[in-house]
Amino acid sequence: MFENLTEKLQRAFKNLRGRGKLTEEHLDAALAEIRDALLEGDVNVGVADELLTNIRKKAIGSEVMLQLSPDQQVVKVVRDELAALLGKHAKPLFAAKPPSVWMIVGLQGSGKTTTTGKLAKWLTQHGHRPILVSTDVYRPAAREQLTQVAKAIGAALWPGAGTDKPIEIVKGAIKEAKLSASDVILVDTAGRLHIDDELMNELSVLKKELQPTEILFIADAMIGQDAVRSAGEFHKRLGLTGVILTKLDGDARGGAALSISKVSGAPVKFVGLGEKYDALEGFYPERIVSRVLGMGDILSLIERAEQVVDRKAAEELERKLRKSEFTLEDFRDQLRQVRKMGPLEQIVDMLPKMGPLANLPKNASVDEKKLKQVEAIINSMTDEERRDHNVIDGRRRKRIAKGSGTTVQDVNTVLKQYLQMRTMMKQYGAMALRGKMRGLGKLSGLS
Repeated sequence: MFENLTEKLQRAFKNLRGRGKLTEEHLDAALAEIRDALLEGDVNVGVADELLTNIRKKAIGSEVMLQLSPDQQVVKVVRDELAALLGKHAKPLFAAKPPSVWMIVGLQGSGKTTTTGKLAKWLTQHGHRPILVSTDVYRPAAREQLTQVAKAIGAALWPGAGTDKPIEIVKGAIKEAKLSASDVILVDTAGRLHIDDELMNELSVLKKELQPTEILFIADAMIGQDAVRSAGEFHKRLGLTGVILTKLDGDARGGAALSISKVSGAPVKFVGLGEKYDALEGFYPERIVSRVLGMGDILSLIERAEQVVDRKAAEELERKLRKSEFTLEDFRDQLRQVRKMGPLEQIVDMLPKMGPLANLPKNASVDEKKLKQVEAIINSMTDEERRDHNVIDGRRRKRIAKGSGTTVQDVNTVLKQYLQMRTMMKQYGAMALRGKMRGLGKLSGLS
């Protein structure tokens, strides 16, 4: 995400490098480039201009650390102002006395029903018991679609059979939630192709009846400022408590993400990063800013890894690293763990786009296929070959290539990658071990 915006901002910062001192002339030139980058990234004009005014004021004031170089000074101020623009991390709201009611609102086609399923999955993962209900009695098969979503994620559903009145449907859902000990009711409301009084009046009646703890607007990041304007209108009429940005993984510009809170007045609470039901994350402004500036999002990467990495397997790997016993089997298992973390392009997007990682590919879909090929090659080896790569001679390489549907050159490449990773892992293991020893020394008063 944000590839275009990140690339243009980094170009502006690069032009400041090598300057001995940050002058107003240099700053104005950099700000002009930053403004162009923001506008080309579909950031709201008013938001961009206000942001630049604040950046200029801070950059030429006394708030910048004197020991920083000019480009570092500007990056620091831009980072601080972008974080301020996006606001603080807004946690989801829950009623003091369950069940909490979350109204999911938005225009037709914005992804309300799918996002309702993603929210249910997220709530379940965080120890809640959601129940889903649809009040969309107009769109053909709308309630049936939510039924299929509920089945796919294993969530409870109130079908609302026997009535086509939204108020009666939600009253039934509230009673069912209390009987079934569900603590969050997710109300998938009806949408329209455009905002009209009929839609808003119906949602206002529902709001009055439900007294929801959350009114969440679903905004498609791919449509940029149209989503921002719609969010503002919904907030004016309903009083949104939050926004969920969908398809953020496909937004190379970033305008909606950077503008929507400021323009609409409602904080972004969640972001959708893919089609699967577990592809929903909390919105952390500082992490988004780090991605925009090419600094990566290591915290989100670690959190995602913690969800899929087996702790015992990790401890066993650490033991093998200490004893230099990292085998091709371990290599294959590590690749499997990486694939469990989600699409490779999302993982690459979380890595810093600087230093040794500056030239990472923007589109890693080809590498995704390569991972499967590597696994196929290792699977074609015998147990002995996976445990000891030294036994793999020319004859065995031909057999492995034939068994995996690849070439001997492909097999050679995998072996080379394995040896490179083995060396890297060995070095990492040694550093980690030294770090632990230093930590123990400090704790025991030895250093």
